Amino acid sequence: MNSDLTKRLITSLFLLILLALVFIYSYILIILLIIVSIISLMEFHGLVSRIFTKNKLTTKFLKLSIKTLCLIYLTFFSLLVFTGITQAPFYVIFLFLICICSDIGGFIFGKIFKGKKLTKISPNKTISGSLGSFILSLTLVPLFYYFFDQFNNLFDLIVVAIIISFTSQLGDLLFSYLKRKAKVKDTGDLLPGHGGILDRIDGILFAIPVGMMIFKFLMNTI
Repeated sequence: MNSDLTKRLITSLFLLILLALVFIYSYILIILLIIVSIISLMEFHGLVSRIFTKNKLTTKFLKLSIKTLCLIYLTFFSLLVFTGITQAPFYVIFLFLICICSDIGGFIFGKIFKGKKLTKISPNKTISGSLGSFILSLTLVPLFYYFFDQFNNLFDLIVVAIIISFTSQLGDLLFSYLKRKAKVKDTGDLLPGHGGILDRIDGILFAIPVGMMIFKFLMNTI
């Protein structure tokens, strides 16, 4: 467990450094989004190809449709992140940190407390791990509330943290289901302790758009 946790922490730290750099050099963000999108599409292609192995015309059409939707969504996600970082950087940082804390919290609490499995989709995920995701995510609330003027509504921050952690966990479960159907453990092996790019951003892909919409709705009150 210590080895896996160390790898996850190092990878998360590296991603935080990248996130910090995009605020200093805007071109890094563009390059990073392009690289992440390309690698994610390649990993998703591998998953879909493993799930749909038959060569029937309907299967080929379904594979093409899913990949096209994935490309459209990744483009939308990239534009949303770019717009968010240029116009509302602190909100994007908050959302990314929630996703990272949700992932680490789930891993730590799940390994320490174990207990009943959360779902059959992913045997390694437990109820204690899910609760840990919420708990560690909520630790960010007082930090942003007291040190950043942009966040002046404590209740709204708590609600956002809970919703984003929940959404991130749902995204993680969805890709766990896809990996289970494809009979693979990870989408890749690029990131130590996490697997592939999709293993790292699976929850983020769902949580960031939801979070940005919530913040847009609450912009006048936060």
